[in-house]
Amino acid sequence: MSSVEPASSSSTEPSSGAVDLRKYAWLSIVTAIATIVLKAAAWAMTGSVGLLSDAAESTVNLVAAVVALIALTVAARPATERFLYGRPKAEYFSAAVEGLMIFVAAAVILVTAVERFVNPQPLENLGIGLVILVLASVLNAVVGQLLIRAGKRHRSITLRADGKHLMTDVITSAGVLAGVALVAATGWERLDPIIAFAVGINIIVTGIGLLRESLSGLMDKALPDADHEIITDVLRLRTDGTVTFHGLQTREAGQHKYMNVHVLVPDDWTVKRGHDYIEDLEEELRGCLPDLTVLTHLEPISDPASYADIPAAHVPIHGDEHDPTRPPEH
Repeated sequence: MSSVEPASSSSTEPSSGAVDLRKYAWLSIVTAIATIVLKAAAWAMTGSVGLLSDAAESTVNLVAAVVALIALTVAARPATERFLYGRPKAEYFSAAVEGLMIFVAAAVILVTAVERFVNPQPLENLGIGLVILVLASVLNAVVGQLLIRAGKRHRSITLRADGKHLMTDVITSAGVLAGVALVAATGWERLDPIIAFAVGINIIVTGIGLLRESLSGLMDKALPDADHEIITDVLRLRTDGTVTFHGLQTREAGQHKYMNVHVLVPDDWTVKRGHDYIEDLEEELRGCLPDLTVLTHLEPISDPASYADIPAAHVPIHGDEHDPTRPPEH
């Protein structure tokens, strides 16, 4: 670290504009309850193992929706003396739980499908059962797309995971629907568990994706490249020979985005001038990226020690012609 005591400025509080997303979790809970009732009724009427597996996945949806509600409630709590940065990463735990719950659903489907393949049984009341399944699938599709869009708009991994889970349920239902319809058309009863087994494999793939995304968030994954481009564009435009930047690092947690960067200014600037410059810089960055928390580290541009504390991993700001580890040539 620099041996010179730097002036620094920071904005460590998350944006007050964070949106309360719990209403979407309640919508997901109501949807899960409704689809469980519909699919359980369809299974009871037909005896289809595919419909039973579909109902089992909807039960997992209900558990996952409750977990999502808890995570969003925790994430919305303000910072405290114990949790100085709030609890936005609670959302990643929810996504991880959803991924694990998808594996549970897949296991139930696969085991049941194998058992029914070995011991096939005739299906009954297929017409009514398929109509009920279509209604449940339409409900899941509408709410799933709503949750995914809301998750992208508000950068909530919990809502995206919940929405993807519901859309996985729609795919499950489509496979089951096709399988049951083919059983009715061909009379081949083993086709029902074969379709259910294939759908179970697809669910496992979705669960792996959710776990990978949640673990990336818990491990402080950097902001997307598009956000990096916005940040570096601002910093490049402000690099004029008297002021420059290096050591840019970023991360995201739930709805919030974080960055820190070293700001190198002329040695003869006063603390007041450096502070005013940084305040203006932070305001410009937050104007470009809402919910961005900015931490800056002010250093004298000609002091070699200012170039000895650059993090090993950082986002490049300037082109190849600029050496961030040496003072600029005058």
